Amino acid sequence: MSKNFRAWSARLICAALLLASAFTVSAMADNYPSRQIRLIVPFSAGGATDALARIIAEHLREKWGQVVVVENRTGAGGNIGASEAAKSAPDGYTLLMGAIGTNAVNAALYKTMPYDTLKDFAPITQVAEFPMLLVVHSSVKANNVKELIALAKAKPGELNAGNGGVGTSQHLATLLFETMTGTSFQGVSYKGFAAALSDMLSGNIQLTFGDMATLLPHLASGKMRPLAVTSKDRSPILPNVPTIAEAGVPGYEAVAWYGLFAPAGTPKEIVDKIQKEVAAYIKTPAVVERFQKMGAEPVGSTPEAFKAHVISEKKRWGEAVAKAGLSASQ
Repeated sequence: MSKNFRAWSARLICAALLLASAFTVSAMADNYPSRQIRLIVPFSAGGATDALARIIAEHLREKWGQVVVVENRTGAGGNIGASEAAKSAPDGYTLLMGAIGTNAVNAALYKTMPYDTLKDFAPITQVAEFPMLLVVHSSVKANNVKELIALAKAKPGELNAGNGGVGTSQHLATLLFETMTGTSFQGVSYKGFAAALSDMLSGNIQLTFGDMATLLPHLASGKMRPLAVTSKDRSPILPNVPTIAEAGVPGYEAVAWYGLFAPAGTPKEIVDKIQKEVAAYIKTPAVVERFQKMGAEPVGSTPEAFKAHVISEKKRWGEAVAKAGLSASQ
């Protein structure tokens, strides 16, 4: 048998195997899903991540006729649940409702990580983002962002800024504000934002960044005053409240975001099928209204756009965390 014939035969076999593989992947995508899907939430029930996951799960159950189980796997700032999702079979039957912490910030906060933020996941779609609200206690003599900056510079370290814990979105929003304005607050980290809110209402802390759904019910009491929102654009919920960027800190933006991920290696056809279904659903008027009542803005990005966003956020917050010297134990 000549060398040319053997080489030609090898190429033919390889081509046949590739073709068979392509047909297999295509068949998997066509039949997906054919059994129960597990959607891991790396935080406790009742929070924003959990609420979004259950909205998506409910729709996929109705649309695809398969059970979608939401599993809350908490611990280590979300790393435990995210790690389990990353190490699952890449077949579309285990998904992760990830967040800014698990898929961008934690890589900078934790000295050792049980997964690689970028290499171990296939981004599917960004589901939503939650703009935060900068509020001050009614006793603080600042009616806008510029006055708050002036007050903070006149009294460095004297204003207490509360947050729900080291590395939380509230903490990071405060950190970014300090960095971009040259101010310094006395950071007070709590075990959860509920405790920070309680001290905010009582006047033990003077300012905080928090999600709108949590803060809005308390604005009417007059105990706290909204100064600005942290998003790039004004919120339709509070159209008269400016963004921090337009209120005197150009370029400022800090939003908590959430999105669907699959384990790396999940066939693109399956990723695309999930993305198209979820993105179309969260952009329907009824769901947009439902999200906005939660203080969230639906996104529904493509896998490529979501991947680019994750890379950008990981870099941006990694630099901010390193500059502040923050760390968290695993």
